[in-house]
Amino acid sequence: MPIAKASAKTVAKAPAKTAVKTDDVAGCLYVVATPIGNLEDISMRALRILKEADVIACEDTRQTLKLLSHFDIQKRLVSYHEHNEITRAAELVIELEQGAKVALVSDAGTPAISDPGHRLVSLSLRHGIKVVPVPGASAFVAAMAASGMPIEQFLFIGFLPSKQSDRRKTLRTLAEEPRTLVMYEAPHRLLDSLEDALEILGNRPAVIAREVTKIYEEFVRDHLEGLVENVRSKPPRGEITILIGTPDGQPQHNGNATNATAPPLARRVDEIMQEKQVDKKAALKQAARERGLTKREAYKQLLVTRDE
Repeated sequence: MPIAKASAKTVAKAPAKTAVKTDDVAGCLYVVATPIGNLEDISMRALRILKEADVIACEDTRQTLKLLSHFDIQKRLVSYHEHNEITRAAELVIELEQGAKVALVSDAGTPAISDPGHRLVSLSLRHGIKVVPVPGASAFVAAMAASGMPIEQFLFIGFLPSKQSDRRKTLRTLAEEPRTLVMYEAPHRLLDSLEDALEILGNRPAVIAREVTKIYEEFVRDHLEGLVENVRSKPPRGEITILIGTPDGQPQHNGNATNATAPPLARRVDEIMQEKQVDKKAALKQAARERGLTKREAYKQLLVTRDE
């Protein structure tokens, strides 16, 4: 009978399906970098992967839809952000195990770098899923390249803690760091972070990179004290990257004295105590700031001076 013949054929073909290796049907997770501002910065490879993907996991579907619409790409989108990544990562891994090609993107730049993504990458690897990076734009890398700061060695911090006590604690751990510090910051916290950095790290050379690759791209290069004054007079907007160098011994940016002609530290501390009517601790803090020193370095110099 026809029905019996159809069943027989189905049974006969079943072994062929089970003979396929798991590796042949396993999916692949692509970690795709997208532009941080200028859409021309997307790579041809990234566009190809986005077109070939079965699903695109994105931080904000509305933002990603703008990008895809610009390049006439239509794909199934699923949200993947910090509030749902625990459950969504598991759901995506199931699709990957069934052979899906998943492209992971963030709103801008490279996923998993101060953006969601690490959990999905980690879970995929634990389940034997291949993870492929598709490199491209990254805000802090672009900022470093044009900053003029020494970047042969650097330390990327990501975002400083939003709570002041935690932020100051983090900055104290970085006081003796010999490499250029690179970090992101939100506009409404920029002034507080710069003031904390000035007090704890000293008056170091620094750069604010704002809206990199966008229409209003801006680089402000100065010492921390100058940047504090700049931000006070002109509150910034947009995406911000901060670079802070190591101490260079420079005085206050608006001072006329150089480090060579400045009075000895001990004398300067005494002067500040008399001028400002403050205690020695506060005077030492200001003197350290003028010389671009950390409080610890200034205290060591003060001890040596007193001994002499």
